[in-house]
Amino acid sequence: MTSVPKAMREKADMADTPKANNMWGGRFAAGPSAIMREINASIPFDKRLWQQDIAGSKAHVAMLGAQAIIANADVKAIIDGLDRIAADYEANGVPVDMALEDIHMTVESRLAELIGPAAGRLHTARSRNDQVATDFKLWVRDAIDEVDAGLAALQTQLVIRADEHADSIMPGFTHLQSAQPVTLGHHLMAYYEMIARDRSRFADARARLNQSPLGAAALAGTGHKIDRQATAAALGFENGPTRNSLDSVSDRDFALDYLMAATQCALHLSRLAEEFIIWASQPFGFVSLPDAYSTGSSIMPQKRNPDAAELVRGHAGRIAGCMTALVMTMKGLPLAYSKDMQDDKPPVFEAHDLLALSIAAMTGMVETTTFRTDRMRALAESGFATATDLADWLVREAGVPFREAHHITGAVVKAAEDKGGGLMALTLDDLKAIDSRIDAGAMAMLPVDASVASRTSFGGTAPSEVRARVAEARKELGL
Repeated sequence: MTSVPKAMREKADMADTPKANNMWGGRFAAGPSAIMREINASIPFDKRLWQQDIAGSKAHVAMLGAQAIIANADVKAIIDGLDRIAADYEANGVPVDMALEDIHMTVESRLAELIGPAAGRLHTARSRNDQVATDFKLWVRDAIDEVDAGLAALQTQLVIRADEHADSIMPGFTHLQSAQPVTLGHHLMAYYEMIARDRSRFADARARLNQSPLGAAALAGTGHKIDRQATAAALGFENGPTRNSLDSVSDRDFALDYLMAATQCALHLSRLAEEFIIWASQPFGFVSLPDAYSTGSSIMPQKRNPDAAELVRGHAGRIAGCMTALVMTMKGLPLAYSKDMQDDKPPVFEAHDLLALSIAAMTGMVETTTFRTDRMRALAESGFATATDLADWLVREAGVPFREAHHITGAVVKAAEDKGGGLMALTLDDLKAIDSRIDAGAMAMLPVDASVASRTSFGGTAPSEVRARVAEARKELGL
C-alpha cells in the first residue's frame, strides 16, 4: 500500500466532501483532492512575492479605471483594500491557506473579505499567467538591486584594504607554487575586478528583464482596451511592455539570467573564501581571522576554524545547483504556460538568500581580517620568486635571447639550491661563474622589493600601479 504523508492524511476529509473552488469557476464541480491540493499549492514559497503582487495589482486597477473599464468607486475601494492588506502582511506576515493555492488568490480572497464583490473586478483583463510573470520580474529586479549594493560594499572593503597594503609583499602563486612576488594590494584588487564583472552581469540581466508582461493575460492578450504602457511605467519597467503575449507569460529568461550571474558571482566568492582558508592554515599563516567569522573545535581547544569561509565555498555549489534545476525545468517546455514553471521560484529564492549571505560574510572577512604581512614577506623571500627578474635582466641588459636566459637562470636556481639558500645567498662571483655577462646590475634585481617595484606595466603589481588602480576604483565607487 502506498504510504501517504501524515499532513495529507489529515486533510483527506476535504476530499471526502468535495467543494467547488470558486477561483477555478464553474468548470469544476468538485474541489481538488488533498494530494492534488498539496502538490498544486505554491503559497508556502510564493508568499515572498506579496509586495510585488500588491504593487502590480494597484498599477493594473489604476489603469482599468483610467481606461473606464471599471468604475472609479471600485478602483478606490480596491486600492484602499490592497493598502490594508499590505499593512497587515507587513505587520503579521502572509497567512498560508493551501486551498487558496498561491499569493494571487490569497490576496484576492482577502480583498473580497474586506470590500465585497468589487474585488472581483480586479482580475479584469489579466490572468495569473501575466500576473506571476510580472510579480516575479519585479522581485528579481529588486533582488538584483540588493545584490549590487552588497557587491559594492564588498568592493569598497577590497579597495580600502588594497590601499592599506599597496606595498605589502607576498608570494604570487601559480599551481599553488611560489612564482613571483606580488603585493597584497594587487592580489586584493584582482577580486575587485572579478566583482566588477559580476556587477556588470547583474546589470545586463536587469536591463533585459525591464519589460512589463502585465496585460499579456493568459497567453493571447485581451479584448479590453487596456493601456500596457501605463502599467509598465507605473511599475518602473523602463523598456515598456513586452511585445509578444505568448513569450510574455512563458519567458523565464530573467530568472535564468539572475541564476547564471549568481552562479558566476558565487564562484568568485568561493575562490576568495578559499584564499582565506589557505592563508589561515598554519603552514601559511598569512591571516588571522576574526572571532566573528571563526569557530572552535569541540575537542581540540587550540583550533580556530574558518567555518564562514568554508560555508561560502559550499554555498557556491548549492547556487550552481539552483541554476541547473531551473535550466532543467525550462528545457523543452512548449509555449505558453505550463505548471512546471511554478517550480521557477524556489531555486531563485534559495540562490538569492545564499548569495546575499555569502556576500555579507566575505565583506566582513575582508574588512576585519588581520593580514600577517611579516609572514607573507618572509615566504616571498625564502624561495626563488625573483628568478624571472634575473632572466628579464639578461634579456634587457645583456641582449640574451629569452630561452637562453631562461636556461641560465635555471642554472642559477640550481646553484642556490646546492648552496642551501635562496637567490640572495649567491654572491656576484657565484653568478659570474655561471655566466660572465651577469654583473652587479643583475644582483640589484634579486630583492623582492626591487622585483615588485619593476612591474610597472599597466595592471602590474608595482605599488605605484596598485595605487593608481585603487584611485580609479574609488572614483568608480564614488568614494
